[in-house]
Amino acid sequence: MTEPTIAVQPFVRPDVATFLSYLNNLPGPRTHQMSVADARAAMRAMCDVADPPREALAVDREVTIPGPGGPLPAQLFDTCAERVAGPAVVFYHGGGWVVGDVTSHASLAAEMARQLDMPVISVDYRLAPEAPFPAAVEDAEAAARWVAASPAELGRTVTGLVLSGDSAGGNLAIVTSVALRDRPAVVPVLVQAPIYPATDATRAYSSFDAFCDGYLLTRETMGWFGGHYRPDPDDARFSPLVGDLSDLPPAVIVAAGLDPLRDQARAYAAALALAGVPVTYQEARGNIHGFATLRRAIPSSQQDLTTFLAAVLAAVATATHDIANAKAAG
Repeated sequence: MTEPTIAVQPFVRPDVATFLSYLNNLPGPRTHQMSVADARAAMRAMCDVADPPREALAVDREVTIPGPGGPLPAQLFDTCAERVAGPAVVFYHGGGWVVGDVTSHASLAAEMARQLDMPVISVDYRLAPEAPFPAAVEDAEAAARWVAASPAELGRTVTGLVLSGDSAGGNLAIVTSVALRDRPAVVPVLVQAPIYPATDATRAYSSFDAFCDGYLLTRETMGWFGGHYRPDPDDARFSPLVGDLSDLPPAVIVAAGLDPLRDQARAYAAALALAGVPVTYQEARGNIHGFATLRRAIPSSQQDLTTFLAAVLAAVATATHDIANAKAAG
């Protein structure tokens, strides 16, 4: 006689369960049922209530980056009014390449500046559907090259880049790392640091089916994003896992255990290791996609972010040491 199959329920943290119960019982349309304008407004409103307020920093000002499709607004966050030469973070916000902006992710970018003690330049790349794929990719690369060149508008001398972003922004951080490997910028990419990134749309992953309903990021919302962004799934600028991963900068990757994209992050980390790229992979067990911008609504997310940023700091220190040794030897 065949034994009955017992479904194993995934571990969900108590504060995550509370937030999901609140979220899933909210009245009104879901993201995929909204207009683009309404979805963008809803994301800003969610960040206002779900993320801690950004506290005052020594530097919190607008900068403008020349982009291939026109000027790109950006925000410089720094704990120091003046700073000696050193690394800088280029941050790309999430939101499915359709929603999100510097304002919606200001709390996260400011927290990164505090914990890393580095300038963080948060970039407003062009969004779809007004500017579909590959506009965001082109803007992300242009922004990284601009920061690498230590422009006077930045007021800082940059010796190396940390490329980071969450979700869609994590995807942009990865593909920009590839672009700067193939055609280096003025200074090197020290570390790529994607947060729950999308890395491969060419095949099915089990986490997609397991967590695509009821865990914030849904199947329908992902389809809505893709319909507006209109990427080629086989293009390595959208699915970097299908491209050449050799000789990329060291990576620090964090995923969420209850995320439809979780297995894409795992697969990317494994592929980097097989390509000989130093990689640190972390997983926020029992947490959901978007946790880095939900730290007020899900308090345990703060520790997930802190642990991730500590690993980024360690990777930057190692990369800086390795580059210095290589120069001395050469």
